[in-house]
Amino acid sequence: MVSVDDIETNKKFAEQEQANFPLLSDADKKVAEAYGVLAPSGLAKRWMFFIGPDGKILHVETVGHTADAGEYLSKKLEELKVKKK
Repeated sequence: MVSVDDIETNKKFAEQEQANFPLLSDADKKVAEAYGVLAPSGLAKRWMFFIGPDGKILHVETVGHTADAGEYLSKKLEELKVKKK
């Protein structure tokens, strides 16, 4: 997960949500710009990029999934045949 928030804000978020995945702080917004998700407001659009082990983008989801994010992610990963750990 990538966020344009600073490291301290992301750390608090990860602890609060008990995140068990990496969270990149993109405070200078270079990653958001590179992926084309930086909105005019300076915030990042909530797009999901599914990237394969070879570094290739498998799928881009541009529709926000907030209420059903976990369920959506699980189904999409299965559809993309991503191996479970």
